[in-house]
Amino acid sequence: MVSRALLHGLLPAQVVVAELFADPSSVDLFPQEAELVAKAVDKRRREFATVRLCARTALARLGHPPVPILPVMEGPAWAQRAPRWPDGVVGSMTHCDGYRAAAVAPASAIASVGVDAEPNAPVPDGVREMVTRPEERLVLDRLAVSHPAVAWDRLLFSAKESVFKAWFPLTGRWLDFEDCVITPDPERGTFTGALRVPGPVVDGVRHDVFRGRWRTVEGESGELVATGVVVARAGAGE
Repeated sequence: MVSRALLHGLLPAQVVVAELFADPSSVDLFPQEAELVAKAVDKRRREFATVRLCARTALARLGHPPVPILPVMEGPAWAQRAPRWPDGVVGSMTHCDGYRAAAVAPASAIASVGVDAEPNAPVPDGVREMVTRPEERLVLDRLAVSHPAVAWDRLLFSAKESVFKAWFPLTGRWLDFEDCVITPDPERGTFTGALRVPGPVVDGVRHDVFRGRWRTVEGESGELVATGVVVARAGAGE
């Protein structure tokens, strides 16, 4: 099993990450969770179970007992899969082939967190145009020449996913791919997500730019890229 960290250490110290690069042979689910994937294919059941194992591992490190991690199941269809965390906790989960992870933090220090992991490979044909703006595509073309080891269109997609996961708990609203302009920094492993719509107000401060970090690492199924966004409470140190 690969033991390298992908998201671990990428986020501020207040955020606890638990990650796995392979599925355990078995994972115990709460009955409410098992019911949600009772009719799902094996791949879906395994990723569903392992990412919840990660979530409960991370929650335990914050001192929380095991609880079901269920979707909110309310609001529009696109919002119903967002995880419902215990009171006083914010968090995010992600999974892709060969990787599962969860990141949680005390809501007293962190207002919101979003994480996403993807294969470090180009997005499928037609997807780049769907998820990027013209000015982003110019940046992607330059980065593809100067830093060809990274699939920049995939990283940009992942960054927008992380921004959305951090945005949604603060707003309860949809954020379209067109509503956020991602600018990666290939040297520092960071990115900014500049919103083209009014950002959420947290502790009296409006957040029109979300800042994140990214990393690539070799996994069991190939190289992976992960992104993370954290919106800290006013005055919370990192």
